[in-house]
Parts: sequence; structure tokens; C-alpha cells
Amino acid sequence: MAKKDKKNKEAKKARIAQKNEKNAKKAGEKLKKLSKKAGDDLEDDVDLDELLKQLALEQQEFEEVHVEVIDRPLKRLNATFAASNTNGRRELVLFGGEVNTGQTVHFYNDLNVFSVDSKTWRRYVSKNSPLPRSSHAMCYHPSGIFVMHGGEFSSPKQSTFHHFSDTWILDSQTKEWAKVDGKGPPNRSGHRMACWKNYVMLFGGFRDLGSHTTYLNDLWLFDITTYKWKQVEFPASHSVPDPRSGHSFMATDFGAIVYGGYCKVKAGKGLQKGKILTDCWALNMKSDPAQIRFERRRKQGFQPSPRVGCSMQYHKGRGMLFGGVFDYEETEETLDSEFYNTLLSYNVETNRWSNLSLRSSKKKAAAKKEKVDRARQLEEMLNSILAKHNLADDEEDEAPVAEEDDDESDERLEIRNELPHARFNALTCVVDDTLYIYGGMYEAGEQEFNLDSFYSIDLSKLDGVRVFWEDLSELERQEAEDSDEESDDDDEDDEEEQDTAILVAEEEEEELEEEELEEAEIPDEHPWLPHPKAFESLRAFYLRTGPDFLTWAISQNPESRGKYLKTKAFALCETRWWERREAVQMEEESLEESGVTDVIEKDFSRAEKRR
Repeated sequence: MAKKDKKNKEAKKARIAQKNEKNAKKAGEKLKKLSKKAGDDLEDDVDLDELLKQLALEQQEFEEVHVEVIDRPLKRLNATFAASNTNGRRELVLFGGEVNTGQTVHFYNDLNVFSVDSKTWRRYVSKNSPLPRSSHAMCYHPSGIFVMHGGEFSSPKQSTFHHFSDTWILDSQTKEWAKVDGKGPPNRSGHRMACWKNYVMLFGGFRDLGSHTTYLNDLWLFDITTYKWKQVEFPASHSVPDPRSGHSFMATDFGAIVYGGYCKVKAGKGLQKGKILTDCWALNMKSDPAQIRFERRRKQGFQPSPRVGCSMQYHKGRGMLFGGVFDYEETEETLDSEFYNTLLSYNVETNRWSNLSLRSSKKKAAAKKEKVDRARQLEEMLNSILAKHNLADDEEDEAPVAEEDDDESDERLEIRNELPHARFNALTCVVDDTLYIYGGMYEAGEQEFNLDSFYSIDLSKLDGVRVFWEDLSELERQEAEDSDEESDDDDEDDEEEQDTAILVAEEEEEELEEEELEEAEIPDEHPWLPHPKAFESLRAFYLRTGPDFLTWAISQNPESRGKYLKTKAFALCETRWWERREAVQMEEESLEESGVTDVIEKDFSRAEKRR
């Protein structure tokens, strides 16, 4: 009897599997037919719930994580881009996004991973992957996981939208997904996430309800020790940021910084008008959620021009912001926009902005021997100091020196002395001292261009942009056509008006900066320590001041010896270099305004007679 029941169960399972396969095949054929129907009336008949069920069935065809090495990911917009560093394995993770073919929109749910060390892209797909989506949020936690939430999906012609409310965990090592059970933040898109201690924080976002769009300003915490969400409740009298999406939400030591964003406000009966936000808030986190508070930061000094489509990335006490767009709503029918390719820095501690510019990349072949000699001299000096204090190791290792360049691994890459083409919604993230910029969008007239490109910038040297790939051919063709159609006279008139407006704005900005610079001097908390010079790299600073920091390291660590003390000396030097980075940048900007882009010191040890 037991054998018979077992056979019946197996037969039933086989029938169910066959039925599921048949349904999946039908669903796939139906989806293909729907996506091919361009310009017809079937769009309103698309049931999003049914469409998502079909995609879920297709997902079940994958039995395990499938990995393949690829040249580059397929181009896309509104994906998430986050960096991880688990057990020394540095990676950039790109998930989801969308691409508009001009007639329909297609959503992705593939996982693309870039190895910073090997410069290799890999594509991962599995049956456990989240459903396709865009405008979701994802954050890496140092425990080795990514947390992803929400996002949106639409019918092929975007007549109806679906906002997700699901939460997923991605293991940074195995690349396996796991869905989180339980109630969490309501469905939304355009929100942002960041981590603080054992919490992943989520703030803002929006929901498109068809007749109008609702923007959010709720704050949620995901505890990675319990995998549970909790909404933060604030006292009625406590000020919180206005609802927004597409904002910056950047993790800091004390919590997070909220900057800018976009929302819609009432503009009459049944009408809404877009509003670009430029306010800045500090989120002061506490282990007890009831004690968490927002604090609005006062504007001071230089301020970025209003823009959206850019998010700050944290780098050693500052936020890095690239690109963005500002829309001038001239009339109800026309919309003029200004796109940016500027690189801005926000100092979290001093609450001040600065505009960063690239410096000419130095030709280092001629100076390479001199740098090697200086490094050798430094090593001899450090060993001499250690020997004097009887702290030398039996076998001395070379002194740690900051890497000047990654020329060997990047020698095949083009290096430019100009920032990438203006764009908004570029994906950015930071690994160590390197900012990575992926994709983005640009508009020319009424046409939108998905920019397929990938760059990196060394934030400590700002000596150029490394180009992994760039394809702007479609945009360049359109710009060439537009240029031919416009009359030369109109161009000249427009340029004169723009130049006049820019000159006036620059003069006002310079006056404001001059007034603020007097009080903007950043006090030196450790004036007895060596100070970095203008345009001096971390490597050059250490080569010049290494003995001083080694002496300091010996005084702080009397029980340590040799190699440890050298490493500690370099760590102290690096801390000092970043501590005074903002002040040195102000000096560098002042010199650059006078036409000075480098400072060369005379080597008096090689003095020659003048005849």
C-alpha cells in the first residue's frame, strides 16, 4: 500500500511539473507577443500581476546560480550600484535597472559584479533572484551582506506601474539571494539606504498612484541581527526633512546626511509642480530608536547650484557628488534643462562645499628614478631611527609607502584630463580612494540618451579620469544634427546672453566666496604635526615627513618594534594628510585661480653652479 501511495505521489508531482512547464511556455509566448505589439491598443489589457507571475515562473527554470564572464553589462538606467569589501575582495555590484527601446521599456534582474583587482565583470542569474525592477535601493553592510528594498516595474509602454515592498538579502561571497519575511516599509521607488552599526537605514521615496504622485519622508531601520524592520517615530514637535525622492542619503560616523532631492507640490486644483530641494540634514543615530533625531544644517559658504539626479558617496569624512540636472520650467509646454559634469565635495564635519577640478596628469617616467631614490633614502632614515632606539627587527622590511599610481593594471586604459560628459542619474560608488561612475542619462531636445560608459577617478590625486569604456555615438550624432539646424546668429546671441549671466553669477559667487573664505579657515587641531603642502600627494608627504611620524609612533607605542612601528607611522601620516585635506584644497584652489597647478621644490642637495 505504501509503495502504491508513493507511486501516486510521484505521478502527481510529474503531472504538476508538466503543467507548470506548459504554463511557463504559454506565458513566455504571450509576453513576447505583448512586447512586439508596438502602437496597438493591447497596452491597457496588460495585467501587471499576471505579468509578474509569468516572470516568476520563468525564473524557476534556473536550478542554481549561473555565472559567466562578460565584457560589460548591458546598458541600463535606474539600477543600483554598490561597493563591497569582504575578506579583502573588493567588488562593485550592479543590480536591476531598465532600458527604454523607444517603444517599450524592459526591466532587468541580473546581477553584474566587477572585480576591482582583476578588472573583470561577471554576470549572475538564479531562480532565487528578485523580480526585474528599477529605482530600487540597495546598501552594503560590512558584515558581508547587501540589503535591497522596493523599486518599480511597469507594463511595456509604462501606462501602469507596480511598486515593490519586498526586502532581499544578497550574500556578497556566494552571490545567493534570500527574501526577508515579515512586514517592512510600504511599497516605493526612488528611496535611499545607508548603514550605521547594526542598522540599515531607509529614508524617503515616492509612489505613483496614477492620478498623482505621493512623496515620502518616513525613516525605517532594518536590524541585521534580527532581520526585522522598525519604523522610527518622531515627536510631533520634532522637525524632519520634507518628503522627497532621488536624494542623497549618505552614511557617516554619527548616522547619515540627507541632502537635496525632488518632490512635487500642489500647483492648483488637481495639479502638481516639480520642486528641487537643496536643504541638508544630519541624522543623529542612537542605539535606542526613540532617541534618533534630525538636525537641519545651516547653509554657509559656497553652495552647489540646485540639481537632481545625483547622490553623494562617502569618502574619508566627505561626500562626493557628480553630475545632475536642473530644469527651467519656462512654460507649460516647453522645458529647458541644464546638465552638469562637475565634481563636488561636502565636508561632513565643517558643513562646507567645495568644487573639485582635475589636475594635469604628470609624466612620471622621468621622475620615477628620483622617487625610487627618495623611497630608499626614507627607508634608510627610518631604519636608522629604529636602530638608535634599539627597536629594529632582525630583518628590516621596506617602509610602507602610499602607492603613487596603478599604472601597471590601468596601462591599457585611456586617461583624460577632463571630467566625463554632463549627465544625470549616473551610478556612483567609492572603493578605497577611487570614485567609480557608471552610465547616466542626457537629454538633447526631446530625445533621451542612455550613456553607456564606465569611469574611475582617484580622489586623492584627481590626476585624470580613467575610461574603461564609453559609447556616446548616438548623442554625438544628435548634437551634430542639432548644431547644423541652428543658425549661427541665434547661437551667438544665446551664447552672449548665457556668458553675461554666467559672468554675473561667477562675480557674485566669487564675492560670496571671498567673504566666506576669511571665516572659512579650518582650525588645525594638531599644529605641532607636519602639514601637507599644496598639490602634495600622500606619497610625497610621507617621503618628506616619514621620520617625524616614526618618532611620534615610537612615543605612542613604546612596547612595539620595527615593522609595526613603520606601519603605524604611515597610518599616522595618512590620517594627518586627510585631516588637513580640506584646508590644503582651499589653498590649491586659490593657486589655480592664479594659474598655478603644481608646486615644484628645488632639491638643494643637487645644487649646480650658475655661470
